[in-house]
Parts: sequence; structure tokens; C-alpha cells
Amino acid sequence: MSPLLLLSIVLIYFAMLIGISYLTAKDDSNVVFFKAGKNSPWYVVAFGMIGASLSGVTFISVPGWVDSTQFSYMQIVLGYFLGYLVIAWILIPLYYKMNLTSIYEYLKQRFGPKSHQTGAFFFLLSRILIASFRLFLVASVLQYFILDAWSVPFEVTVILTVLFIWLYTFRSGIKTIIWTDTLQTFFMLAALIFSVVLILDQLDYSLTDFLVSDDFKQYSKTFFTDDFNDRKHWLKSVLGGMFIAIAMTGLDQDNMQKNLTCRNLRDAQKNVISLGLILIPVNLIFLLLGALLFVYAEQNHISIPMVEGKIKTDLMFPEIALNQNLGMGLSIAFLLGLIAAAYSSADSALTSLTTSFSIDFLDINKKYPNTKKKIRKRVHFMFSFILVLVIISYRHSLEDNIISSLLQVSSYTYGPLLGLFSFGLMTKYQIKEKWVWLVALTAVVLTYILNLNAGSWFNGYVFGFEILIFNGFFTLIGLYLIRQKTLNQ
Repeated sequence: MSPLLLLSIVLIYFAMLIGISYLTAKDDSNVVFFKAGKNSPWYVVAFGMIGASLSGVTFISVPGWVDSTQFSYMQIVLGYFLGYLVIAWILIPLYYKMNLTSIYEYLKQRFGPKSHQTGAFFFLLSRILIASFRLFLVASVLQYFILDAWSVPFEVTVILTVLFIWLYTFRSGIKTIIWTDTLQTFFMLAALIFSVVLILDQLDYSLTDFLVSDDFKQYSKTFFTDDFNDRKHWLKSVLGGMFIAIAMTGLDQDNMQKNLTCRNLRDAQKNVISLGLILIPVNLIFLLLGALLFVYAEQNHISIPMVEGKIKTDLMFPEIALNQNLGMGLSIAFLLGLIAAAYSSADSALTSLTTSFSIDFLDINKKYPNTKKKIRKRVHFMFSFILVLVIISYRHSLEDNIISSLLQVSSYTYGPLLGLFSFGLMTKYQIKEKWVWLVALTAVVLTYILNLNAGSWFNGYVFGFEILIFNGFFTLIGLYLIRQKTLNQ
């Protein structure tokens, strides 16, 4: 498929998003940008959040992960669902009761301004790194399969990628995203199902025949129960997935901002629980697609793509979809699915970064009315620029599979948030706030040291994503050590 045709599809898709933005941007007030008027139907939010929760990382990287980890990712996904239950019954009622715009305002009311800004800082750091991971993936695919044909520098590709997001989010923010995410989730799921059906046909398998075949069995092991030291052990994966969901969704402004646009608490809870349920079969289909891709590659002697001498399993799906003459339908489906998945998470990330910084650091609600909108738009542009710089830096630093890298980074940056919120909810103590930054940073350093030396200290034990739990625990212990004798009433 020619690069020009692929680029034309991308441009038509973005024209659709900008069209939706035009229809939803009649009111560009801060209230609409931050909360969408608190009038979003829960089922629209839930459907749109499927794409935002999965992202372009899942669309490419989870199928690519099957080669080395088989179906072990489902253990993490089951943990996600347990985490969503905690979010629905503990965190969301808290946020609605306090009528929060930024969820980190809870820390201000519970402890004080330094805790508030510490929590917001770790969110900003986490979301910048994660959003950049996701956009780096789509920019890499656009570069590798389209723009390299015209010798376009990667830096220009990144600028254009972020610019498109800025164009359709800078006016009405979260209100626009609620509706663009719905469209993007539809394209992503349609592309996923179409890809599975087409590759099954190419392999001359029905779905049931493939599921009982030896080809499938070599990739389909899901539960790893033998070696507790293995990072894929089921208990470590389930617990890790549970706390990743609590931290990356329940303590994350990006995801919670959408939930807080629902009309009431009950609708928000229905949104979260239904999302947790549907992510189980959707992720299972992604893993099924991964098995199909590697079976197809093996039968047709297709090598895993390499970039700058490094094997990139993340590029196996685009390699087969775009370069193996399987028809224009698969190429179009893949490209639309990838862009839809990547942008449904990245656009809301840019909006949530703007929201958090405006409220948590600039206290925008206390500014003069005629300057509030100007401040918000400047912050929105600033974070667009930061994303460009971080994405470009990843080209020279990332070596691992993207989904693995993303979850590892999350285990470090979300730990202090997990500890702060847990201490606030589980105890009535106040803390000596001048030390809260030190506690959070120390917890991250201790977590890094523990992860680095676990093998030699604990007889070959390898941490998986359950390292997040220890990060939160270190923060919790540190906060206990700086507690004040006066209890919170």
C-alpha cells in the first residue's frame, strides 16, 4: 500500500475528529473544558474509555508481547478488574462527595498544600511519560511505514502528531474528548475484529479450529504457577494488575476526569464496573491476534522487524498489515485502529495535564475571570510542547517492548500517589508536610534499589508489576514516620 494513500487516510481521519471538535466546541469555557458540564451519559463515557484505557500501546504492543510471554498478560487484566471494583466502591464515592475537579484537591483538604502539589507532581510526571510512550509508538509507525518514504525527519513527524491533538482539544477539552473517544473506540474495535477474521482466513482456520490447534497452544499458556520467582507468576501478576488499575485509573486525573463528567455517582460507578468487565474479552482478543500474527509470520517466513539493529516485536502487527500484501482492507483497518487507539488516550492525557496544572499549581479558579481562559490555553500549549520533547527523546532511549516499559515506569511514578491516598483513607493522622516531598522521593529510590537487587537478595526473585505495591508501602511507612500526634477530626 503506497505511503501517499496511507497518509490520505490519516488526514481524512483527523478531519473527522476536527469536525467533531467543531460541533462540541460552541462553549469553550473552563467549566466545559474541565468537567463537560457534568452532563455526560455514563454509557458514552464507558464506551469511549475502552479505547482510552487500551491505547495504541495495547493495539500493537500486546500482540507483540505474545512471542515472549504468551497469554500471561491476562493475569494482569484479571487484576485490573479487581482494581476497578475498588475504584467504583471506594474512590469514586469520595470524589463525588467532595465535588472535585482535580482529584488531588483531596490531598489538599486532607493534609495540606504541599501534599496536594506532591501528588499532582507525580501525576504530571506519570502522565507525561505514559502519554509520550503511547504517542511515540504511533509516531514510530507513521515514520517507519509512511513518512520515511519522503525522508521526513522523525522530529517533524512527532510535531505533526501532537499538533493534530492540540487542534481538536484546545477549545472544549474533556467535552470534545468524550465524543471523539467514542468514535475512536469504534474504529479500534472494528479494526481488531476485522484483523482477526482476515488472518484466520489467510491461515485457513476457523476460530474454533485455531483454538484447538497446536499452533495456538504454543502461545496460549495463560496462568504461570510453577516458579514464584518468575515475574510472570500468577499471584504477582494479579496483585500487580490490581494495584496498577487502582493507581493508573483510580488515582489518575486523566481517567477520573472522564468519570467526574457523569451526571451522578451511580452513573460513574456503572461506567467503571462495565469498563472493567468489557476489558477482559477485549484484551483476550488482542492476545489471540498476537498468536495469529506469529503463527502467520512463522508459516510465511516473516522476520520480526528491526530498528537500528534492535528487534521490535511491537512492529510485527504493522509489518504484516502494511507490508505483506494481505489487501488494502487490512492496511486501512490497521492504520485507523492504531491511530484511534493511540489518540483516544493521548488527547485526554493532554487535557488532564492542563486541568491538573491549572488547578493544582496555578489555582486557576482564584484568578481574575477575564484571564482564566487565557491561562488554560497557554498551559495546554505548554504541555503539547513538553510531549514533543519527551517523545523525541524516547527514540534514543527505549529498548524494551513498549507495554512492558510503560507498566514498569508506572510502578515507580504512581507509588507515591498510592501511598498518599492510602494513608489519607486508612488513618486519621495529619503529617509534617515539609517532609512529604522527601518521603515520596525516598520511596521511589528505595523501590528502584529493591528492584535492582531482588535477584541477589532473595534467591533469584524477579519483581513484576507488584513492585508498585512496595513503592506505595514505602511511601505509607514514610508518612507514618512524619505523622503528627494530632489526629484529623
